[in-house]
Amino acid sequence: MPREAVASDGDTDAPIAPSYASGTSDRPLLGDTIGDNLDRTVAAYPDRDALVELATGRRWSYREFRADVDALALGLIDAGVTKGDRVGIWAPNMAEWTLLQYATAKLGAILVNVNPSYRTHELEFVLKQAGISLLVSAREFKTSDYAAMIEEVRGDCPDLRSVVLIGSPEWDGLLETGRAADAAVLAERQAVLSPDDPINIQYTSGTTGFPKGATLSHHNILNNGYFVGLLCGYTAEDRVCIPVPFYHCFGMVMGNLACTSSGATMVIPAPGFDAEATLDAVATERCTSLYGVPTMFIAELNHPDFGSYDLSSLRTGIMAGSPCPVDVMRRVVAEMGMAEVTICYGMTETSPVSIQTRADDSLERRVTTVGRVHPHIEVKIVHPETGLTVPRCEPGELCTRGYSVMLAYWDEPEKTAEAIDRAGWMHTGDIAVMDADGYVNITGRIKDMVIRGGENIYPREIEEFLYTHPDVVEAQVVGVPDQRYGEELCAWVKLREDAPDMTPHDLKEFAGGKLAHYKIPRYVLVVDAFPMTVTGKVRKVEMREKSVQLLNLTDAASIRSA
Repeated sequence: MPREAVASDGDTDAPIAPSYASGTSDRPLLGDTIGDNLDRTVAAYPDRDALVELATGRRWSYREFRADVDALALGLIDAGVTKGDRVGIWAPNMAEWTLLQYATAKLGAILVNVNPSYRTHELEFVLKQAGISLLVSAREFKTSDYAAMIEEVRGDCPDLRSVVLIGSPEWDGLLETGRAADAAVLAERQAVLSPDDPINIQYTSGTTGFPKGATLSHHNILNNGYFVGLLCGYTAEDRVCIPVPFYHCFGMVMGNLACTSSGATMVIPAPGFDAEATLDAVATERCTSLYGVPTMFIAELNHPDFGSYDLSSLRTGIMAGSPCPVDVMRRVVAEMGMAEVTICYGMTETSPVSIQTRADDSLERRVTTVGRVHPHIEVKIVHPETGLTVPRCEPGELCTRGYSVMLAYWDEPEKTAEAIDRAGWMHTGDIAVMDADGYVNITGRIKDMVIRGGENIYPREIEEFLYTHPDVVEAQVVGVPDQRYGEELCAWVKLREDAPDMTPHDLKEFAGGKLAHYKIPRYVLVVDAFPMTVTGKVRKVEMREKSVQLLNLTDAASIRSA
């Protein structure tokens, strides 16, 4: 086992350093609210591009962007939205999403991100659990009729006072009203906000069947976006292509807030991910940075016209959201010219990034680890049972502490206490190893969470849904390796005696319209029994191993990732 000497006398028997690291920086944390920080950037770069939306051809300078943000905030105030009210946003990536993000921050309302893939079952839960009083929504996207789904559940959501569809007269009215309003009203609201106020709720898949609302402050997400951008070397000269979803921290924090805190440009290539639109956006807008989960980069690299796009403007970017295959990372550097590309590790509850590779790290470091601790953050790796910090190069549970740790799970103090201990450490549930130089590798998960193409899925939620099927007696769900998405879901089901066999198609038909598409298991194995421990617990590790064999997924299982 590698050892790190405490003294420099060449003593090879010196104690092994603990798996603990704290991030230092010559840049202090920002003490602003998001609104105040945006105002500072506008004052510095009023005429530079702030936001470009390729699908509609619209673009805003920083001066124009703030004017629309302020108008929307004033319109919301006129509509009765006050500090602490929950305002939902249910839409794909579009300029209006970003305008609402900053407008709610300016007046002190709490923006609640609603996953565009949600169906009525999930939408109703979030509307009720967060107590959303105003919901801003796209009318539709792809096969989702948002307006119809809202009407279906609206009667069961007593807190929901108003729904505004983007592009409707009501939406236009908010902006028109705001443009005619007294700007001093917003200035008064903005002046009494604290950086520690809750400003955003993001739902993470729940281990008990329903998601939990990670509640984040201005201080949490503004600083995380700022330091992610700092480690990417962002200045006002950078143009960041953001094909990752805004409803995730990846889009709205690492993307939007990283840009506005540095004066860079936010570029929206399309409402949903499209490899061709992304490549075109990079080429036409001369983007210097590109984001994506591994599956997005794979799709771009394998696009039949990849070679026809001029990507020479690219310098950096971020690959994150799920384990990053080593070969894909190498291709991104070699074929897309992203010599300074970084990998980020984090979770919604930590705003999200706590570990990141640096631009000056060796390629080997950047393709085989998730990097080192972030500025102003602490990380440690502890024994899952004793809670004691393990020596370097030994596996344990990764914990993180610092400004980025969420305020709480919304209205769930018991679950908050389970995740954040009395010393303020967030327990991630991930198994990690820290090497002698402080670089971290994620090797597994204590919890059985599945990460499919950047989407976090807890099998318990899917299992509880499967129990609603009339033929299912018992169900267990595990993640299995997948070359495209990193992981896919595999359902093991025991059926009633006279039930016909269940196929993936049958399950898809049953779940269609009830579960988000990414939560529907790709594979179904009908079994008579589950592998069990001597104490009667289901052995999911063994189930995963058997699934790989039964489904012939050994090639996908052999892919190396950081």
